[in-house]
Amino acid sequence: MDKSQWRWMLMESFTPWSALAGGLLIGLSAALLLLVNGRVAGISGILGSTFTAGRGDTAWRIAFLAGLVAAPLAYAAAGGTLPAVAVEASPVLLVAGGLLVGFGSRLGSGCTSGHGVCGLARLSRRSLVATVTFMATAAATVFVVRHLLGA
Repeated sequence: MDKSQWRWMLMESFTPWSALAGGLLIGLSAALLLLVNGRVAGISGILGSTFTAGRGDTAWRIAFLAGLVAAPLAYAAAGGTLPAVAVEASPVLLVAGGLLVGFGSRLGSGCTSGHGVCGLARLSRRSLVATVTFMATAAATVFVVRHLLGA
């Protein structure tokens, strides 16, 4: 499939209403977690502190993480169609990528969900810088991989 066909498929399968609904649900869940628990819904922080959290602070973290896994399963059980997942990278590359993401989220004091969704909503300058850095790095990576390396 050439690039023009690929781009057409993206526009043909673009679903603005489901994207809007998903964005609203993410925003609502982040706002509720902040209002009810006083916690920011950054996935790396929630996961990273799950096993070191103080008493009474672990249950909501486990429930939040379980919800991330259970939500697509519930969607499929309700008749929704999950997208096909094809992993073409080697296991070594996947592990290296995972370690780099983990290192980056530690270095940046959070991940894209924490900074991009929650930090920007709270008008955090640190989150603005982090989000701009994430996005610029992602754009540069895609440019290098697709246009310079031809992958």
